Amino acid sequence: MTGVSQTTVSIVLNERDDAAVRIAPETRERVLQAIRKTGYVADPIARRLADQRNRFLGVFTYEPVFPAGLGDFYHPFLVGIEECAERIGCDLLLFTSAPVVDGRRRIFHQDNRLRLADGCILLGRWLDPDELARLIAEGQPFVSVGRRDDAGGPVPYVGADYPTATVAQVRKAVELGHRRIAYVGEGAGAESHADRLRGFTTAVREAGITGVHVRFTEAADVMDQLREHGVTAIFVEEFADGAVLAEEAGRRALRVPDDLSLVALGDPTRPASTDLDFTGYRIPRREMGWQAVEVLSAILDGTGGETQRLLPCEPVAGATLAVANA
Repeated sequence: MTGVSQTTVSIVLNERDDAAVRIAPETRERVLQAIRKTGYVADPIARRLADQRNRFLGVFTYEPVFPAGLGDFYHPFLVGIEECAERIGCDLLLFTSAPVVDGRRRIFHQDNRLRLADGCILLGRWLDPDELARLIAEGQPFVSVGRRDDAGGPVPYVGADYPTATVAQVRKAVELGHRRIAYVGEGAGAESHADRLRGFTTAVREAGITGVHVRFTEAADVMDQLREHGVTAIFVEEFADGAVLAEEAGRRALRVPDDLSLVALGDPTRPASTDLDFTGYRIPRREMGWQAVEVLSAILDGTGGETQRLLPCEPVAGATLAVANA
């Protein structure tokens, strides 16, 4: 149809340049017109044999991402993953056959299909360190959405810079006169929790103020502990816990933020019923998903680059942090 060689068609079809074959713009356009006219699509099996890639990227989630209670939290991550995959011309495989053990999915099992994909994006608030170590040991390309500690080697990840974002929020509270503040949450386990507490502790030490760490149990018990310490500002690890504490404060005739300030360190990970416009920060979830695909693509292409990225969180002014009530 075009009167050119098969090699020329291949170069145009695969959008690559060949120093040994210079293709005139009019020739390239003639080939593209023929492709459009015939609706030709390259044989995926042949392409795989040529470049040893399926152009499939896997997505493995340690927790279900579609139930209504969690869907809103995970949705932006998945949007970013999908958009970047589309941009680079890859399809996505969502791995759902993994069995649940002790309430969590496991990557490695009898029917493990991970190798159907060229590489995999791992998504979840907690990832199994042993499985990460095995992925590294077996040389399986992957990128974690969220910072992960070493697991027998450096873990490729795109995470949120929780320490820096938390430090900034504590400094705002200090500027408003708060001298006794509290971190409410686990502060351990998942790296995202440990990172938040680390930022809180660092900022408290630098400011020379009193900071206490209280794990969330019953709202009434937490408020009793905070009252004993004379806390005027609460930094909550989980948005929903902040909503519950605000309700408990109301039952005690404490006004937010006039009598008690509240700062949410991130977006809701579970449903939270509140009309309060929380001060705090947002996690760059869509951008984390997008850049995770970018990092994975670079690993697969062997182009190098940064394999561990921390993205800044977006501050939210809100209306729950005010001048400390003397």
